[in-house]
Amino acid sequence: MLHVVLVEPEIPPNTGNIGRLCLATDSHLHLVKPLGFDISDRALKRAGLDYWKDVRVSVWESLADLQAAQPAEARYFYLTTKTQRPYWEARFGDGDLLVFGRETKGLPESLLEQHRDHTLTIPMTPQTRSLNLATSVGIVLYEAVRQLRGNV
Repeated sequence: MLHVVLVEPEIPPNTGNIGRLCLATDSHLHLVKPLGFDISDRALKRAGLDYWKDVRVSVWESLADLQAAQPAEARYFYLTTKTQRPYWEARFGDGDLLVFGRETKGLPESLLEQHRDHTLTIPMTPQTRSLNLATSVGIVLYEAVRQLRGNV
């Protein structure tokens, strides 16, 4: 199983779309607080996310808490625009965690510096600053699925 980690997500529809991607790929979604929205049943139903109850989702107080709960051999891939290594060069494995940052700021620089050898990017033209978070998750998650299963 793959794991998608959203660190401090801000935009509910992005998280909803990512939840749908996780459901479609049998992946586990991890949300790291603070969240920029309410994930109560009432709020989700109002947003039309009737499939949310089927998404395997965990909410964490901090990234450190999530990491402490993972096996020692867990592998993390940190997605950022601040590296040159394209995502397709990674060899993904079962249990890998794909870590994405906030929509407005990405992952903290200090985290990226600590894990420089595990950062990946989605190459794009110079005039493009970034991609939508849900789009980015979909691109990388489906590459990992392709490598692990050949198809969904």
